[in-house]
Amino acid sequence: MKKCVVLGVLDNGEAGLTAAQRKTLAQADVVIGGSRVLNLFVDVFKEGVKTCDLTGQLKEVPVWIETGLSKQQAVVVLATGDPLCHGIANYLKKKVGLSKLDIRPNVSSLQLACARVGVHWQDAYICSIHHKDAGEWATKPSQQHGLYPLVKACVQHRKIIVFTSPENNPARIARMLIAEHMADDFEMTVAENLLQDAERIVADVPIADLATQDFADLNMVILERKNNVEKAVMFGLPDASFQQRKPDKGLITKCEVRAVSLAMMQLKSNSVVWDIGAGSGAVGLEAARLCPNGWVYAIEKNEADFHIAKSNQINMGVHHYTLIHAKAPEAMAQWESPDAVFIGGSGGELTELIHLIISRLNAGGHLVMNFVTLENLATAVATLKTLDITWQVSQMQVSRSKPILHMHRMAAENPVWIVRVEQNR
Repeated sequence: MKKCVVLGVLDNGEAGLTAAQRKTLAQADVVIGGSRVLNLFVDVFKEGVKTCDLTGQLKEVPVWIETGLSKQQAVVVLATGDPLCHGIANYLKKKVGLSKLDIRPNVSSLQLACARVGVHWQDAYICSIHHKDAGEWATKPSQQHGLYPLVKACVQHRKIIVFTSPENNPARIARMLIAEHMADDFEMTVAENLLQDAERIVADVPIADLATQDFADLNMVILERKNNVEKAVMFGLPDASFQQRKPDKGLITKCEVRAVSLAMMQLKSNSVVWDIGAGSGAVGLEAARLCPNGWVYAIEKNEADFHIAKSNQINMGVHHYTLIHAKAPEAMAQWESPDAVFIGGSGGELTELIHLIISRLNAGGHLVMNFVTLENLATAVATLKTLDITWQVSQMQVSRSKPILHMHRMAAENPVWIVRVEQNR
């Protein structure tokens, strides 16, 4: 049975082919590839060859392969570098099956870039942002943004090798790092036009300067963290870890109540979380640490508290977090549907918020509400009784030791009612 050859090629065209590779390509009846790659090898193709430009037509490639193989034609798909390293081969394996493919890798652009600058890559994280143009990161950061995989990688890894695209280019990466206050954390190297006459290596340049430069469409980016990533405490942060409004006690969910509330939210690593009435941001920011592959959306109506929460976000190095200065439920319609919701303050819109949250809460999701007044608790319970929903109320009273003369006494914090709701649809 004939197989489709998925052939890894290099950007220096025919000069980068071995004798065996050249023979395979010269004998092909059908050659599939991007327009730029096809143009590199026009002098190798035999007369009468059928060329198929996959640019903007990726879904057609499996059809072209199946059609060619059914006619017993020699079919070759051209892929740059290693077709299984963020290349087309994995897609084709899913669509036509491995039994119909003969994958022949070449040196990847990743290897070439690292070789040019002498960076060993066995411990690197490989990240691709070769997506359609999603715009600047700072404009609308979210899980759906094309740069999100790189933001996540920058938080979790010390060495990252990045497959870019013409839109998600090195300058945009630099601006993303600046927007997320990470520009001083990384050294950034750009390898352009590898194996071509215009090859260029850009290194030892401040990221702020790279943010305004132009780069060739063909490039790889290497990010190396200047210092090791510190292992942060994930859960149970003391209240003093957060900036708070003074001279008040601070608009913050206290550590013990925060820990119980987060446990009741049943968070997963990829949970989408809403934090309504964020205050100092303590619950939402700690939830973000527990959900490194998720996203937290927070809203706070008080301007002073909004700025405090924003400052806490920056100081804690939390990047998968959107904070809005508004009164709930304003601006919440654009948020992703949540897996978990925390209400620390409702701004007098409690009934409306509960109905909105229950209508948006994902199956198996949890809503957790904290109350310190009987009136808000009564409103919440009355609202929940009208809904087909599973809920329960817990009362929590915490006392903390405090010195008195040469001894200690227990000082009681205000009692808190914790309402836990489970979406059972």
